[in-house]
Amino acid sequence: QVHVVESGGGLVQPGGSLTLSCEVSGSFFDIIVMGWYRQAPGKERELVASINRGGSINYADSVKGRFTIARDYAKSPVYLRMNILKPEDTAVYYCNARIMLGQSGPVNDSWGRGTQVTVSS
Repeated sequence: QVHVVESGGGLVQPGGSLTLSCEVSGSFFDIIVMGWYRQAPGKERELVASINRGGSINYADSVKGRFTIARDYAKSPVYLRMNILKPEDTAVYYCNARIMLGQSGPVNDSWGRGTQVTVSS
């Protein structure tokens, strides 16, 4: 099976910084897209940032200029570096990997269980 595990969440003061890591393991042909999503209490899950095979990156408007997504293809292949954190950034952050299981498919979305980020003074 494919396993996705996030780490790095915690409590941080407004204006502080935090870096999340996502590790993907298992057997698969390729990872098409990796992304970070978040879900705050009572709200829908939303895209925070994503990066595809070609290095194309998308950010939510609410985090542009503050968050950075990066891949290093190591043990923790994708990171989310969060700066100037705001209370409204408080959420469970999920790592998503869109994975091609074989050369001709199928394609699946694999999700981690999430890591809590709380921004509070």
